[in-house]
Amino acid sequence: MNTPKKPIGLARGLTNYGDADFSLYLRRTFAKQSGLSSEMLKRPVVGISQSASGFNPCHRTTPELVEAIKRGVIAAGGLPLDFPSISLGESFQSPTSMKFRNLMSMDIEEMIRAQPMDAVVLVGGCDKSVPAQLMGAASADVPAIQLVVGPMLPMPYQGERLGACTDCRRFWGKFRAGEVTAEGIDEVEGKLAVTAGTCGVMGTASTMASIAETLGMSLPGTAAIPAVHSDRIRAAEASGKRAAELALAPIRPSEIITEQSVENALRVLLAIGGSTNALIHLTAIAGRRGIRIPLERLNELSDTTPVLVDLKPTGQHYMSDLFAAGGVGAVLRELAPLLHLDCMTITGETLGERLKGESTWVDREVVHAMSDPIRPQGGLAALFGTLAPKGAIIKRSAADPALFERTGRAVVFSSLEDLAARVDDPDLDVNADDFMVLQNAGPTSAAAMPEAGYLPIPQKLLRAGVKDMVRISDARMSGTAYGTIVLHVSPESAIGGPLALVRNGDRIRLSVSERRIDLLVDEAELAARREALPPAPPPPTRGYAKLYQETTLQAEDGCDFDFLRP
Repeated sequence: MNTPKKPIGLARGLTNYGDADFSLYLRRTFAKQSGLSSEMLKRPVVGISQSASGFNPCHRTTPELVEAIKRGVIAAGGLPLDFPSISLGESFQSPTSMKFRNLMSMDIEEMIRAQPMDAVVLVGGCDKSVPAQLMGAASADVPAIQLVVGPMLPMPYQGERLGACTDCRRFWGKFRAGEVTAEGIDEVEGKLAVTAGTCGVMGTASTMASIAETLGMSLPGTAAIPAVHSDRIRAAEASGKRAAELALAPIRPSEIITEQSVENALRVLLAIGGSTNALIHLTAIAGRRGIRIPLERLNELSDTTPVLVDLKPTGQHYMSDLFAAGGVGAVLRELAPLLHLDCMTITGETLGERLKGESTWVDREVVHAMSDPIRPQGGLAALFGTLAPKGAIIKRSAADPALFERTGRAVVFSSLEDLAARVDDPDLDVNADDFMVLQNAGPTSAAAMPEAGYLPIPQKLLRAGVKDMVRISDARMSGTAYGTIVLHVSPESAIGGPLALVRNGDRIRLSVSERRIDLLVDEAELAARREALPPAPPPPTRGYAKLYQETTLQAEDGCDFDFLRP
């Protein structure tokens, strides 16, 4: 008995008209409206999910990447059909692009399922788009390849190189401290992002590109290629070619995103001094395949994974330097003794087979050897304690070790609005040894977990020469930021977590060595404060805001929607 072949190409997932033959006839009729020949319509279909938008200048090279992908698909015998998706430009969404990551992931998942495609190439870059695309692809489980748009190039300015966005923050800090004039900051504004592409430092976009390659969801060597480099176009063509091959010999995301490949990605995240945001995103991607990332395991890996990559914000170089230094492959080769080398990748090779076939050259100024690390331990650490029973995160590779073991007085801001209103008040009771605390900026707050954890140092302290101080919140911070900043405090204050109970003058103890952050207030006082908490504001009554409010998980679960996880 012959098993009927699964339909491919335009015969997949027919529109329901009650007559399958009519459905296929009708589909081909309208496909021919595009000028496609009958011969092309018989080919396997490769979808191209592209997130170009006028509100997302990082993605402005997407049209030429799509054309190159199409070349690769056609050369390999496939039919390329591109389709738009939600686009998330980091600085263009209100209140924050994070609020719409899950919506974009649903868009990707449902369009992969609803439209006839045998494989898909995902074109993204700016911070939340790559996580959303990988989350959607992991759930749809159709063969998928991630292609990032690539990082921008840094450019010379007054004897140094600038590239968004660590340098954005550095100059803004100087401006607030009175070290740069209004005219000077206007000039810098036009020098920070002068080519297409994502932030050229090891921010969230670059970290997620590195994670996608490590997981095996991107072609080897493609994470760090600059957006304006001709290799980026060749990478697009190669991605299209490989996607067409996968259409006929599938390797699915479920075969690539495994507990072992996720652990490899965590190792790389730690070794590159990557973004704290990437931990939330990787947790969400893994969660779509039923894989958990316990924060205790993060600490175990961090203690045994050195920081090897010298990129801003934890070092001095840019992503274009990492590309020239050997790319993510150079990092993987150094970490090989710590990695699961039998993990499958979209090339059909295991990670170990990939690394054996690569050039061994590396620039040690950018990618250090395991025997000569930049720091002996990984860039991130999880903290637990009475202030964060379910965990918090600190990026120790971008922080001041002199602030890691101390007790400080809390200076509390109840919201982003309160912070904006009072942080630069000359009468604010604050000194450099205090701990700044921001409440109501977590996942389900009205602020929707913005990158506001990088609380600005009060202007009077900046002008006195203070460069860093301990800052604590349930918010996130940009991967391009730096400082001794405790983030993702869970449970968040909006649902009554301990952070909501902190008051001005409370003592908080931070110990990075012990992985603890504790509110030093007795339980009876905390119970009284809990009883006195004001009622929560009325929840949204309709639309996406209501869905988001009711179903978003906490940071330790990747802030995904509860109903999207298996």
